Amino acid sequence: MTHPARQLREETAYIAYHFHWAYRDILTLPHGERRAWVREIARINTALAEGR
Repeated sequence: MTHPARQLREETAYIAYHFHWAYRDILTLPHGERRAWVREIARINTALAEGR
């Protein structure tokens, strides 16, 4: 299991990199919402890589 602080940094960096959202805005998201955005970005990236 990833350490919570490290996981938070990874999720924040991932969302900020892909959606260009502000750090503070990402941190205000509830954990479940932030994880949902991480999954959605991953889904989008997979679809793009597969040419969909």
